[in-house]
Amino acid sequence: MCGIFAYLNFCVPCQRQKVYEILLRGLERLEYRGYDSAGIAVDYPEEGVHIVRKQGKVKMLRGIVFDIEKAECSSIVNTHVGIAHTRWATHGEPSERNSHPQSSGEDNSFMVVHNGIITNFKDIKQFLEKENYTFTSDTDTEVIPKLAHYIYHHSEEGKTLSFTEVVERVISQLEGAFALVFKSTVFPKQIVAVKRGSPLLVGIKSERDISMDKVNISYRQKENSGDRAFNIAGQSAEYFFASDASALIEHTDRVIYLEDDDVTSIVDGSLRINRLKEHAKTDETTSRQITTLRLQLQQIMKGNYSTFMEKEIHEQPESVMNTMRGRIDFTSDMVRLGGLQSHANAIKRCRRIIVIASGTSYNSGVATRQLLEELSDVPVVIELGSDFLDRRCPVFRDDVCIFISQSGETADTLNALRYCKSRGALLLGITNTVGSAISRETDCGIHINAGPEIGVASTKAYTSQIVSMVMLSVMIGSDSISKQKRCADIIQGLKELPELIRKVLKKNDEILALAKELYEEKSLLLMGRGYNYATCLEGALKVKEVSYMHSEGILSGELKHGPLALVDENMPCVIVVVKDNTYSKCHNALQQVKARQGRPITICEEGDTEVQDMSFRSFSLPSTVDCLMNILAVIPLQLLSFHLATLKGLDVDCPRNLAKSVTTE
Repeated sequence: MCGIFAYLNFCVPCQRQKVYEILLRGLERLEYRGYDSAGIAVDYPEEGVHIVRKQGKVKMLRGIVFDIEKAECSSIVNTHVGIAHTRWATHGEPSERNSHPQSSGEDNSFMVVHNGIITNFKDIKQFLEKENYTFTSDTDTEVIPKLAHYIYHHSEEGKTLSFTEVVERVISQLEGAFALVFKSTVFPKQIVAVKRGSPLLVGIKSERDISMDKVNISYRQKENSGDRAFNIAGQSAEYFFASDASALIEHTDRVIYLEDDDVTSIVDGSLRINRLKEHAKTDETTSRQITTLRLQLQQIMKGNYSTFMEKEIHEQPESVMNTMRGRIDFTSDMVRLGGLQSHANAIKRCRRIIVIASGTSYNSGVATRQLLEELSDVPVVIELGSDFLDRRCPVFRDDVCIFISQSGETADTLNALRYCKSRGALLLGITNTVGSAISRETDCGIHINAGPEIGVASTKAYTSQIVSMVMLSVMIGSDSISKQKRCADIIQGLKELPELIRKVLKKNDEILALAKELYEEKSLLLMGRGYNYATCLEGALKVKEVSYMHSEGILSGELKHGPLALVDENMPCVIVVVKDNTYSKCHNALQQVKARQGRPITICEEGDTEVQDMSFRSFSLPSTVDCLMNILAVIPLQLLSFHLATLKGLDVDCPRNLAKSVTTE
């Protein structure tokens, strides 16, 4: 996954320095999406286009851009197109030559920035090499601008094609998931963007009120059929393209969420959206709404925290409250999920629930499966998106399929959604991103309202996903008289949850002290049972993600079936022992570790002196209803992973080899 940012100012005079600053700041907002290299392409008075690329983070690019461009920084541009990119390597190692923008050749006739993966790039590359095109990078991206060059210069219609038509012909040959933004010296001061499977937004900043405007869609094959545009009628305007709304909010709150196969162009200040006729659907809308972002700039700033991960861990009292806000009536013990209202009866009558997710989102499904089974009285299956697709699992019309994704763009989860949709199941999405592909393509859903999560390692989105699934479970079970007492207890626990999280966060200094003892260890074993099996999976994932320490989360019931062989005086073991229906069994696991001279680090409830006395180190949690203890128990592990990484001098917001949203398979 990578970050795309582009800026076009139409009749808005500004210094080149401002153009560079806008592009670089856009990349800095997107750096959580890719940070091994970065680059920009800008118009240049004598050279036509200037491309600057650099291995490393955006600050490395910033360090050379203004040195190179110093002579031209103060000159004024009236209309200008700049494209920018921050990369997370998929094809080709991080290097300057593999950085984006990628170009068609020395003349820079066509340039592109790309998020996603082109699965048939080898076939296209082989064809172009036969046509005497030379490749200078190892990327799949380089075939795109070279194919555009070939189509423009060598196709039958050739130079009579518009920029949009060239791009449409290019994407008709591409397979895979991608978002692309094109710039060209052949079509100066124009920009074309396309989305298929990877997120892309357009931000609009204009003097006129555009809050109620829509952009009509044109369908065509060879000829232009009713070309209709959002026309600014000679007024000045600025346009911004980005992979994520966080890069747009400081410039404008008016955006268009592009759909798959939208081909968006800006020519002479007018924005058009075209779609090839074969992509038209009978029930498809004929316009794209210009919507207003709810995001606020201060939400994506670090504030008094040193990293986004630390900030987001400490935001969890507010983020879980925002997830519940307006959805729970604490006076009547009722849950009302407006996004599910029209499908509530179908959800309650289903024969099976399938939860499909990846990574942290998968762990949130594991964390709530037991409660969902208890309150729905139907089988609940938890599936990893990639494995689910590999097995081509049977799905039926009376199934409810729940898709959990922080970004709403996770490739495996999205592909599983489309597979289930083709089989007639009811689709329910749980995401943190309004306008994402999963939120658009499901029949109903829950927006978790956790606020923007910039750190690559998910923290507050995880706990808000659990709260969302708990509310869904309560909604399903509330009609049963026998379950009403249980639902009321859970709602009371949800009411108290933000304050309980604040109490746990106050143990930060204790966790730091433990991290100082553990950060030179090579491995960490985490074990739990019941609701807290997921806590151990998620804690182990966090430790791996940001500290690069090997860690493994296991079901403590499986301890004697193999993992016990790892336990000795050198193996630190984290054991979650809370007073739910698995307490005595987890206590037995603690005794097994203690008997093998292990170093048990326990997470237990306040006042449990028996567990504390048996522990090498112990952290106590306030008590709450059993199905919410996993939210409290995961916070010490989030803090532990954070401190382990910072003690090693690692960048917790941008861990190596990882990116925020996995939008390629």
